[in-house]
Amino acid sequence: MSDLYDTITVTGNVASEPQFKRTQNGVAITSFRVASGQRKYDRQAERWVDSGTNWYTVSVFRGLADHAFASLHRGDRVILTGRLRQREWESGDKSGIAFDIEADAVGHDLLWGTTTFVKDERRRAVDPVPVDAWQTTADADAWAAPGVGGAEQADVPELVGAHAGGGAGDADPADAPF
Repeated sequence: MSDLYDTITVTGNVASEPQFKRTQNGVAITSFRVASGQRKYDRQAERWVDSGTNWYTVSVFRGLADHAFASLHRGDRVILTGRLRQREWESGDKSGIAFDIEADAVGHDLLWGTTTFVKDERRRAVDPVPVDAWQTTADADAWAAPGVGGAEQADVPELVGAHAGGGAGDADPADAPF
């Protein structure tokens, strides 16, 4: 593999059924191929035409590997981002260059369909920061935004910034255009 570690975002179709395995150390790995078709507008023919397909081998690790294996199937339209790697290959008398992506994020491309998200309860169980942590830590944080935190205001955040109250022509914050 080369030392090419550019970040890339790709949309395409899952071209192979995802494969799942675990290393000897127990690290989950899911890999699959993605075909990213390229199109261009042919002005003479006045229509869109296919102009080639880029092929990538995608690998994902740990929790993302578990989720990708459970969620993705051959033919699914996906969008993914990760680190691009180039490698040379040989097989008998043939050789070439392949491009692999170590993905950091993978999801269905919602331009082409719908999906249903189910939160992984295991992730919530190991999350070290409680949902209401801002209420307890903001009291002691000298850098907290004014009006955020204090026990007397824990349920009513104060507006901060250009549309905050205190000037002429105050309006109801619910009517603000943002």
